[in-house]
Formats: sequence, C-alpha cells, structure tokens
Amino acid sequence: MRFLFVLLMTLLVPEFAMAGGIESLGLTGTERGIYCVLIFMIAYGFVMAEEFTHLRKSKPVILAAAIIWSHAAILASQAGISVEAMHEAFEYNLKEYAELMLFLLVAMTYINAMAERNVFEALRSWLVRRQFGYRKLFLITGVITFFLSSVADNLTAALLVGAVVMAVGADNPKFVSIGFVNLVVAANAGGAFCPFGDITTLMVWQAGYAEFFDFFKLFIPSAVNYGVPAAVMYFAVPDEQPNASEEEAVVLKPGAIQICVMFLLTIATAVSFKQILHLPPFMGMMAGLSILMLYGYHLKTKYTVEGDEAFDIFNKVRHAEWDTLLFFFGVVFAVGGLGYIGYLELLSGAMYDGLGQTTANILVGLISAVVDNIPVMFAVLNMNLDMSLYQWLLVTLTAGVGGSLLSVGSAAGVALMGQSNHKYTFFSHLKWTPAIAAGYVGSIVMHYLLNA
Repeated sequence: MRFLFVLLMTLLVPEFAMAGGIESLGLTGTERGIYCVLIFMIAYGFVMAEEFTHLRKSKPVILAAAIIWSHAAILASQAGISVEAMHEAFEYNLKEYAELMLFLLVAMTYINAMAERNVFEALRSWLVRRQFGYRKLFLITGVITFFLSSVADNLTAALLVGAVVMAVGADNPKFVSIGFVNLVVAANAGGAFCPFGDITTLMVWQAGYAEFFDFFKLFIPSAVNYGVPAAVMYFAVPDEQPNASEEEAVVLKPGAIQICVMFLLTIATAVSFKQILHLPPFMGMMAGLSILMLYGYHLKTKYTVEGDEAFDIFNKVRHAEWDTLLFFFGVVFAVGGLGYIGYLELLSGAMYDGLGQTTANILVGLISAVVDNIPVMFAVLNMNLDMSLYQWLLVTLTAGVGGSLLSVGSAAGVALMGQSNHKYTFFSHLKWTPAIAAGYVGSIVMHYLLNA
C-alpha cells in the first residue's frame, strides 16, 4: 500500500524539484508529465518481458528516452525556461552516462580479452576434470562466483561459472537448479562490496558519495547475504558424485596471465586517478585500455601463426555488451528526463521524507527485485539526498543484492534461465526466496552492527 501511495503521489502531485543540482520544471501534474511516466512504464514492461519477446532491452528504453526528453523540451519552452538552462540539464545526464560508459567499456574489453585467451575456459576445464562431488562443487562454484563478480559484472561471473555447473550437472537437473540459484545470489552479493562488481556500486563511487575503500565495509554483510541461503540450500544438494569426465585440459594462449595482471593494474590505476589525482576513474581505465592495445599489438605481431586468427583488440571492443551499455544510456536519459520534469523530487519526498531513510533504502532493494537496479539507483542518486555514509552504503547493499529475491531481479538470473534448458526457472528460484530473504535481512542487520 505504501508503494502505491508513492506511485500516486509521483503521478498526481505537482511539485518543484532539484535533481543533481539542476533546477527541475515542477510540472508533474501536467498531461505531458503523466504521459512521460506512462511511456517509461510501457518501455520497462518490454524490458521485463525480454525473456519471452526476445526484444533486446536497450531498444524500448532508448525510444522512451527520446520521447520523454522531447516532451520535457516542450514543457520547458512553455514554462519560459531558456534553451541554455534546458541544455544544462540535458548535458548533466550526458556527462553522467559518458563517464560510466567509458569505464564499463574498458572493463568489458578486458573481460573479453581474458576470455579469448582461454582464461575462463581453462578454469572451467580444471573444475570439471577435478571430479568434485556435487556438494563440494556447489560450494566451490558459489565462492568463485562471489569473488569473481567483485571484479567482473554479475552477468559475466554467473555465465562463466554457470557453464561449469551445466557441464558437471548435465545428468542431474536438481543440482543445476539449486546450483544456478546459488550462482545468482553469489554474483549479486559479490558485486555489492566493490565498485568494479556492480554498475550500481560503481555509480555511487563515481558520484562521490563514498570512497573506493569505504565499500569494503560491505564485505561481511555481502558474505552473510550469500552465506545464509547457501547454508540452507547446501543440504538440498544431492550428496552424489557426477559422472566421470574425459575432458582434456584447456591450454592458456600466449599473454593470458599478462592480461590478467594488466587488468588488476588497470583497476589500481583507476583507483589512483580518483584518490590521488582527483580525476574521474574512467581516465585511469582508459590509460589501462591503451596499455592493453599496445600489448595486443605485441601479441598480434609476435604470436600470430598463418591460418590462426590474430589477436585484435578492436574485436574485443566490438564484442562488449553493447545491449547493456545502450540500455544504460536509455535508462540514464529516461530517468533523467523524468527528474527534470520533477518526478524524482516527488519520489524522494514520498519515500525518504515519508518513510525515513533506512526504510526507504531497504525498500529500494525490494523494488530492485522487480525493476532492474540500474534505473532505481540512478533515480536515488538524482534525488539530491543528504545521507550519511552509512545510509549510502546501505542503499548500495540493498540495490545490489535485492535482485536475488526473484530470478528476474537481475541480469544474472535472467541469463541463467536462458542457459539452463528449463532446469532453472522462475518458480524453482521462488522456492528458495524465503532463504534468500533471510540472507537479505541478515546482511542489513550485519551492516547495522558493523557500520552504524
């Protein structure tokens, strides 16, 4: 009922707003304003139905962003707002998107380069050949996903380790089902305590609400978030041995280890640019990309054999997750446009002033179980909230792990449903939602005990 109240307040009450330091129009009660909200809701309906329609999620939100800003521009003109003032609001969103897009593009390029050099395939092969029992494999894959998602995004981590679960559990659907639930929870929890692990965590860091090392205060709460449901599910995992595998070892390609080291150094460079030079972290990431490009030239000239495909860094850029990057573009500008009209200040007043910061931040996590956490967090960041570090870390935690409550709550869950050949479904995940909810509550309590 409270959420319905928030939605009604957002749609119907006109209010003057400030979002991200930009003066909003305060025209939320107009027909055009309400129409923009409906456009966003329709577009997001298509995003949530991607699993069934196979329409890439970036397409509807980019169209929605264009429509929303067209109406925002008309409303600004009718309100007598200067073109320069309207451009300032638009360029604020462009700056936010450009910084995050360049950062993510470099990270994705490095992940693609490591995948092409067989880094992840070698790890998968090693795990398969070790012939661990199902229960031991359950623990190993969960822990690997937890830590891997702290440097790679949760989608990449879940898919890479999901291939291991599918390989060893091909004859055991029950293990695949529980194993995939385990991976979703681990991937989302692991991304919450490091700025490189989740886009929402990265957004909070880039916005300057917390320093890089502040996020590591969330390590234990994140571990609790994963550990509680994993402990419950562990006893449901078949206590059996998978069939023997005759898979051969995968050999790393030249430069694989070097690229892994370069990625770690690139992360250190990005942190140094932010902490020491006070420059945006994406500049450090771009410096690391340039080193990868030069090293790629070395690999191309020294190790290319006739008949083999040469290492091409621009192929790695080309195979970045452009759907995700363009989806992020649509979200930033659609939510930014609604904020310029005045809706984010209304939402802020209804949630944070009406419910209190702690309750509102916990509610953000529950909302992110249904709606992707990127637009939710972007909306929070643009509400111009005055919160303590404890509260910013709380909303970072809840937005990051709340998506684990439902299989459709995160990109990792949606992707694994597609990879599982119907062994992992919405309802097989829903069966474990009470245990996951216990982990969600436990992580919040642990954050309070450690960081309040």
